[in-house]
Amino acid sequence: MTSKPKKIPISVLIPAKNEELNLPACLESLAQADEIFMVDSQSSDRSVEIAESYGSKVVQFYFNGGWPKKKNWSLDNLPFRNEWVLIVDCDERITPELWAEIARSIQKDDYNGYFINRKVFFLGKWIRYGGKYPDWNLRLFKHKQGRYENLKTEEVPNTGDNEVHEHVILEGKVGYLKEDMIHEDFRDVYHWLERHNRYSNWEARVYYNLLEGKDDLGTIGSNLLGNVVQRKRFLKKVWVRLPFKPILRFLIFYIIRLGFLDGRAGYIFMVAC
Repeated sequence: MTSKPKKIPISVLIPAKNEELNLPACLESLAQADEIFMVDSQSSDRSVEIAESYGSKVVQFYFNGGWPKKKNWSLDNLPFRNEWVLIVDCDERITPELWAEIARSIQKDDYNGYFINRKVFFLGKWIRYGGKYPDWNLRLFKHKQGRYENLKTEEVPNTGDNEVHEHVILEGKVGYLKEDMIHEDFRDVYHWLERHNRYSNWEARVYYNLLEGKDDLGTIGSNLLGNVVQRKRFLKKVWVRLPFKPILRFLIFYIIRLGFLDGRAGYIFMVAC
């Protein structure tokens, strides 16, 4: 008989809507978590049924069209019984190796949060080049110490009720874990394109705010010498002012950063994103 994995004192937060195809693999990978909340946006498929069958607590989120969005609302309102929260999207998996590193890391007093690197798969292939790896996200942190930034994009329609590329502002020091989390969407390419169409609306507003100088108030800001997210935001502020961006983007990510090495999947990923 296979023994059950030892529970780790982590509360997992999963934002969801109509994710019945992704949820089983995601939830199976979270078996070591002491507590799981799935915060649902009135799914019309079997998402709630699947989550409850794995022992998850399901909470419904009703978006008011403004702020907060789903993750910040959850951080403010859910009764987490653990100090540490791990935020996992439905199309992500936590490997046993990453769980082992998480268990060791939360025993230390060095940091209040950790960046986790995502390993993105698309059309069955790891997207390793073209600037997509490493892909650092602050997903593990003491939930009382962190909240997602507000990039002032709420007024843009059709961007969804969940924080997409907003980052966590955390009180205290942040570390980096060595093991990767897996990101792979089991839904078809149509859903992938539909999601990225929403992201493009959101991104357009972010670029507008950058041009207007509205990006630093209440956000992590941009800093060439800061952490990985601050450096990326600094480069984005430069990028938004450059001419010929489509051509530059192709040259930088597909040629200079070797995106062509990811083959057909890498080409489609780069063109569609």
